[in-house]
This record gives sequence, C-alpha cells and structure tokens, in this order.
Amino acid sequence: MPEITTFIQTVKLPVMPEAAHALIRTLNDEDADVVTVRDIIAKDPALTTTLLRMANSALFGLSRSVTTLDNAVSVVGMAQIRARALGICMAQVFKLPDSVNRLEFWRYSMVCAGYAKFLAGQCKVDEQQAWLTAMMLRLGELVIALHSPDVMPAIERAPCAPGERWQRERDQIGYDEGQITGEVTRRWDFPEEVVQALGNCADALAAVSESRLCAVVHLAALWADRCSDLAQVQATVRASSPTVLNYLGLDAEALAASVPDPETFSDISSLT
Repeated sequence: MPEITTFIQTVKLPVMPEAAHALIRTLNDEDADVVTVRDIIAKDPALTTTLLRMANSALFGLSRSVTTLDNAVSVVGMAQIRARALGICMAQVFKLPDSVNRLEFWRYSMVCAGYAKFLAGQCKVDEQQAWLTAMMLRLGELVIALHSPDVMPAIERAPCAPGERWQRERDQIGYDEGQITGEVTRRWDFPEEVVQALGNCADALAAVSESRLCAVVHLAALWADRCSDLAQVQATVRASSPTVLNYLGLDAEALAASVPDPETFSDISSLT
C-alpha cells in the first residue's frame, strides 16, 4: 500500500478559489478580525450572494432579513460566516461522480456539521471549527472517486451501518475518507488541530487520544450516517462509544433526549 502522501499526489485536486485560500490563512492568524474576513469575502460577489441567501434561509432562523455582508457578519457572527463561506467553496469546487448522489452527499455533510456544532456546544469545543471540520470530512471520499472510480459502487452500496463506509474505504484502498481529507487539508494549510482531527476521527480510540475536536467529529459522523429520521439518530446516539462519551463528559441518554432533528441541518439549497 502506498503512503498516503503518494496516494494524494496521484490525484489532481480541485483548485480552490483565492477567497478560500485567504480565509484559510485567517484560521491560522490570531490577528485576523471581522474586517479582514469581510473584505476577503466581499471580493467574491458570487460567494457573497450565496452567503446572504444562506443567512436568510430557515437554517439560521433570523428574526429579520440581512441584505448586506456587513449585516450578515454582525448578525450571524464572523466565525460562522467564515466557516460557511469555506463550506460553500468546498462544495463548489469538488465535483461528485455519477456513483454518488449529490443531494444525499451534501445533506450528510450538512447534518454531520450540524451535529458536530451541537456536540461542541455541549463540551466546550469551538463550535465553528467543529462545524467546518465535520463539513469537510467526506471530501476524502471524493478524492477516492477521482483516484479509483471503479471502487465507488462497493463503498456506496446500501445499506450502510454507521461507520461501515470507513471500513469499506480502508478495505478498497487502504485509507478512510478522514485520513485522506486530513492530508488534503494539510496541503491547504488548515490549522494542525483540524488536520489531525480529520485524520483520526474514524477510529474511536484514536479520536480520544487526539483531541476533543476529533472525538466530536467522530460522534457527529456516526450520527449523520443515520440521518433519515430523528428516531434512528437517537438510537445511534444511545449506541455511541462509552469511551468517547466519557472522554467528552457526555451522557448518552441525555444526548438522545436533546439531539436535534436532522432536518434542522439539512437545508442544502446553497450547495446545490
């Protein structure tokens, strides 16, 4: 099996827009402020329009509409606007193969991100960093599709139990989507905590050894695998690894009672 760096080198990765690269740089810059982030986004009219449409969607449930980027940043918050902007950029540059249902793929990603944000709020992890990390997790599967399109039917076949896709990916090519996305985000200069969280989140023991962010994304991804209805999510919450829950200081029954309906997060209109 080739090293993961060799594997990535055989794939022509999508070219990220300059706005995305500039926003990623602000993630590593403690001095980056609201004005810096706003000005980066404002240079991309299409991205600005999409963000405004998202901010006014039911997803945010704002009490009033926002009509300018300044309004959106002040009402929604700089960190959340930046995370959403990067999520939109990722969705726009990664093209899905015919073997992957585009709407279901991005619905999963949005639900995974939503649950990561929910969990982060429960255990004092940066909510926007958790949202963005989880939103990017499954991009590794698209890299697999670019590298080995013939294995996609085996990876995507239904039914698929929580976490089973990761094992299928490892069986087919030797790496799971998190490990691949982690390497891709390293090349794009994402913060090391995000890189490591992605690279280890498919393994419960590795997750609790890495970071709270990693453990949060691990749970969110498993819950999102059962995002067809709330009852299935609740059952998956109750079956979550006690090791991971204990590490985060969370209780399965309390989480099952409070976990949001996946429909809360599944507005993908801005990504389609």
